Amino acid sequence: MNSVPFENVASTGTTENTRLIVQISCVATLGGFLFGFDSGVINGTVDGIKQAFHSSSAAIGFQVASMLLGCALGAFFAGRVADVWGRRSVLIVSALLFLLSALGAGAAANAALFVAARMTGGFAVGAASVIAPAYIAEVAPARYRGRLATVQQIAIISGLFSAFLSNFLLAKAAGASTGVLWLHQDAWRWMFWMQALPSTLFLVSLLFIPESPRFLVVRKRDVEARAVLTRLYGEDEARAKMSEIGGSLAQDRHRPKLSDLLDKTSGRVRPIVWVGIGLATFQQLVGINVVFYYGAVLWQAVGFSENDALLINVFSGALSIGACLVAVMLIDKLGRKPLLWVGSVGMTITLALVTFAFAHAGLDANGKISLAPPMGTLALVAANAYVAFFNMSWGPVMWVMLGEMFPNQIRGSALAVAGAAQWTSNFAITVTFPILLTSIGLAGAYGLYALAAALSVVFVLRYVHETRGKELEQMEG
Repeated sequence: MNSVPFENVASTGTTENTRLIVQISCVATLGGFLFGFDSGVINGTVDGIKQAFHSSSAAIGFQVASMLLGCALGAFFAGRVADVWGRRSVLIVSALLFLLSALGAGAAANAALFVAARMTGGFAVGAASVIAPAYIAEVAPARYRGRLATVQQIAIISGLFSAFLSNFLLAKAAGASTGVLWLHQDAWRWMFWMQALPSTLFLVSLLFIPESPRFLVVRKRDVEARAVLTRLYGEDEARAKMSEIGGSLAQDRHRPKLSDLLDKTSGRVRPIVWVGIGLATFQQLVGINVVFYYGAVLWQAVGFSENDALLINVFSGALSIGACLVAVMLIDKLGRKPLLWVGSVGMTITLALVTFAFAHAGLDANGKISLAPPMGTLALVAANAYVAFFNMSWGPVMWVMLGEMFPNQIRGSALAVAGAAQWTSNFAITVTFPILLTSIGLAGAYGLYALAAALSVVFVLRYVHETRGKELEQMEG
């Protein structure tokens, strides 16, 4: 697809067009907003889905997690397709899929159609999750690239927060998520349909941003690349960046392919790819999406009403946005690695406290999990502190690093593999949580997540290298 100018007058001379860079980066982050909304909307719909489709506990676990199968496929294929079609074109396709998923999930007449719609949305989420940060990294200057890419996580959390708030308001208006609302449709269906609004905005906005200049150079479309770089940085800087990008590809400027991820000498997977897979996997092994996907169910399990549980989700979403703002302020000052390390330590401690609280849970007269006030308070405070630590570190920083840590030639392929690993881990954690809940209990489940957080401390210290302040052409494979 051809790029459509975002503004009528191109940047000339040597002046960096910071305003344009920020504008087009914000458009890309709308994909993150939809990523968050699509991930969070399921949180308040579980009761409605159970009632509408007569789902068992095992079935509801799959229905909740089905989106994640689409995410893994979307992340894998988007990285590869983006090397052929372009970053912007893949984002446009993902916007269309977001819209179709929102309409389809809300209108689904049976579980099969619902799962199909959710997997379609998952494909869009997976694509947007890897391509949006890559696009931002490829258009933004090194000195504030981290801050712009971190806005992606703020957008994700804003999407989650919006979904939580929308779910809460719709359930309140209908009396419950299973209550009837407008057009004689259940509230939980409207929770999905609300996503059609930001999906349409994302689709229209993408028509007005340029293609990634680094993609254009890799595809030997140098004239277009120079035009985009001139708009972004001015004529003099555009010439310099064209030289830098061309120099990074001079020795091996072929069409990107998956085999580029192998070391040509040893035939083994490049170490940088393993680091990317490790970052993607550990981000999920700490169990963050248990809170996102099962938050309402989790808090109801320890004694809160559905209304109170949904309200707690809204509070957690607002707290997450605040934590992401901390990351925005620090990521280009302290660097990526220190934030990851602090986050890992903080999550280890807070998850251990949640585990301790749930280890003291009992059962009420109805056989439901019950926490005494001191332990209930500890669980609530520690869980929200855990969410804050995640969102000031691993939440945004993992996506920032995946978007910038790989050399130009292998970025699409490496993102495909790392993104697929991230969403496969997400699926595994999500689908196993109900099983863990009934087998080893909440304390056992959170104990496993605490162990993963502790292991991530070692991983960061030993294998992760700082990327702050480096141009993409300086990244080594």
